[in-house]
Amino acid sequence: MEGTVIGPGPYRATKLWNETIKLFRSGMPLRRHWANFRCYDWSFTGSEAVDYLHDLLRRNYNFGPEVTRYQTLQLLKKFLKAHVIEDIKGRHGTEDFEDTGHLYRFPTMSPLKSIPTRSLLRDSNDLPRLIRWDDYEELPQQENTAPSKPAVLTSDLWNKRHSVAIGDVHECKLIRRKEVTPKQVDHIWKTMTISHLQRVLGLKTLDGVLNPVHVNGKHIVHNVTKVNKTGIVVLDNKAEDMPYWVVSAMKCLANWPNGNDSKQPVYPGFERDVLKTVGEYFQRLRQPLLTFHLYEVFVNILSLLSDKEVTTEALQISCLLLPPPNRRRLQLLLRLMARVSQNQQLPSLNDMIPTRTLMVQMFSQCVLGSVDEMDLDELLSTKLVTFMMEHYNTIFQVPSKLRSQVDEHLSHLRRVQIKYAGTDTDCSVSPAFCKQIRRVEAEEPKGLIADKELPARDKKKRLKQFQKSYPEIYQNRFPTHESKAAVVPEKAPRPKPHLMLFNLKKSFQPFQRSWSFRA
Repeated sequence: MEGTVIGPGPYRATKLWNETIKLFRSGMPLRRHWANFRCYDWSFTGSEAVDYLHDLLRRNYNFGPEVTRYQTLQLLKKFLKAHVIEDIKGRHGTEDFEDTGHLYRFPTMSPLKSIPTRSLLRDSNDLPRLIRWDDYEELPQQENTAPSKPAVLTSDLWNKRHSVAIGDVHECKLIRRKEVTPKQVDHIWKTMTISHLQRVLGLKTLDGVLNPVHVNGKHIVHNVTKVNKTGIVVLDNKAEDMPYWVVSAMKCLANWPNGNDSKQPVYPGFERDVLKTVGEYFQRLRQPLLTFHLYEVFVNILSLLSDKEVTTEALQISCLLLPPPNRRRLQLLLRLMARVSQNQQLPSLNDMIPTRTLMVQMFSQCVLGSVDEMDLDELLSTKLVTFMMEHYNTIFQVPSKLRSQVDEHLSHLRRVQIKYAGTDTDCSVSPAFCKQIRRVEAEEPKGLIADKELPARDKKKRLKQFQKSYPEIYQNRFPTHESKAAVVPEKAPRPKPHLMLFNLKKSFQPFQRSWSFRA
């Protein structure tokens, strides 16, 4: 395909608008035309412009073969209003472009848009920051705790119980973060989702693409956790949901011919009236379902369409940023579009346009659009919505990698950590944490050496049990037989019974001799 591929980056739609204008101006054939007995050089007719631009867009990678002639005509109308072209008398803006023999020309002034500039974020504090180990509270020392209750190990008690295995340790304290609040959970989901999105889009920064201020962590958590069995978002406030009559109309078309729950009489053209009802509802929404704030995010995803897996993951992450009512409407709408497009039993909904094309043309601008009406909204939304309609079953799933990263981070924050005296718990260093063990295991090495009243036999028995549970620690503490003997000295071997009898007989021999001598 022709044209420069506009990759992801800030204000991609504006760059794509300028690129399209450059291609059109540089390639559009210009020649001499006659009108009203006058000769006009370097001009072209409206029909010639539609023919050329339509072919150009269909061969361009950024748009593709889905572009229709009607969409090309709409773009030329925008060109005329934006003074990209003008009629032969120099009029533009208020005039309407005509797909006829009416003459047009290019103005001498440059019609390109200036790319907006946004001040960079001043410092890293403006970006969402993950909760770190810096925020913690010291665990209170619990003394005289009943054995049946869970105990919190202080540094002194920890040293006493484990000195047999690892020797002396530096003074330490067990710390943990304060209880993670729902607000902090929302913040963690927001921060990690934005970071994940930046990585998938392949951008060094999201400046000019997404402002973190417009991302609500509570929306993300809601979209992840509050869904029904089919994955559709469930709203807490039913007043934010679509009206009942719209939902009924959508079910009627999506499940045709078995979706008429209201038992309304079906007449010729009934399905077209139902579609018109649904279309009017979505076209009257105040802003597109993907919202104006996320426009640049979804336009950047268009540059990834050559890689299906990457595009799907980018859409999965981006759709998590939507307000729950928008996400629910989008899910139901895309499911409707896909089912209607594939339903062979559904009568034709338009005499001129195939059903699949009709679905995309009717609802694409209800899904994606920008505040600036001069942008390529219709062409860009057509390409994006076509992909979303074909993969609606997967784009609303939560990325497994993102979910696991968030769960791991939350689990990490809830763990108890050992902090040694003189050290800091900076997030730049991977923090150590206590590995939870059973209370019985913690009690095993207690007093093996310090307790002098404990018989050596019992010490050996407990050391063997400790060796089976912690072989590495045991090997480090007792690398040689002598090191073990220094802790638990071995007794002299007991003589065997037959040797004891032999020695006893031997000791009586002098007495036997003296007795026999006397006799």
